Amino acid sequence: MDFANFLIQLLNSVQYGLLLFMLAAGLTLIFGIMGVVNLAHGSFYMLGAYLAWSLSARLGSLTLALLAGAVIAVAFGLLLEHLLFRHFYQRDHLDQVLLTFGLIYVFEELRSILWGDDVHGVDIPQALAASLPLTDNLSYPVYRLVMSGVCVALALGLYLLISKTRLGMKIRAGAFNHAMAEALGINIKRIHAVVFALGVALAAIAGMIAAPVSSVYPNMGSQVLIMCFVVVVIGGIGSVRGALIAALLVGTVDTFGKVLLPQVAGMLVYMLMAVVLLWKPEGLFKQ
Repeated sequence: MDFANFLIQLLNSVQYGLLLFMLAAGLTLIFGIMGVVNLAHGSFYMLGAYLAWSLSARLGSLTLALLAGAVIAVAFGLLLEHLLFRHFYQRDHLDQVLLTFGLIYVFEELRSILWGDDVHGVDIPQALAASLPLTDNLSYPVYRLVMSGVCVALALGLYLLISKTRLGMKIRAGAFNHAMAEALGINIKRIHAVVFALGVALAAIAGMIAAPVSSVYPNMGSQVLIMCFVVVVIGGIGSVRGALIAALLVGTVDTFGKVLLPQVAGMLVYMLMAVVLLWKPEGLFKQ
């Protein structure tokens, strides 16, 4: 592999890893703070992809579709948490698994009713459709670099929100000891609603920015859900920092594995998870 090909695969692995982080951060927040095992998290990714396709066609702009889709995702997360999830916080994890597993089928059926079962493509904005030349024969799409930039910006924003704001302080307090936080006057129900809506929005935004490069198709959320759980387990359940590092590791192993070891590429990510769990059973970082 020459340097240009190595650079392309490295950029691909970083872009894929950052996209996985967007998904896994929401999943680890929901589980780490609310204690909810959400198997339907991949459906929010699918929701974002279909919103990008539908809204960009109606609004004529992927940027406007992203903004409108993010607002819709937050509203949907707040509604879903209020009507359904808040009644399962104190229930057994098995009840949560059964609920969210059933939601996968509900969301798939609603997707079929609203948008049909065809495969769709989302056009890359004209301003981002160019490629950066690396050699005479190789180039790299500008849109993929923009995807990575958006993910980095959102990751930085999430870090500042959790670490540097009053709301973040309340979220961390609720994650550490929600009973004590509630006794101190923190509205835990409101914090749970905000965290759940944030998790839904992160997954939906990941689906929206990925739609132009991965296309939009039925059951697309199920394919990324397993990778999300791998990232969460490797990084440490409840740790956003661990999710970022684990996502970049998984992205690198998966991308380079498909290029260098295609015969066993499907096993490498799970082998990485096994090695990490043998070394640190709680994951790379604790909550």
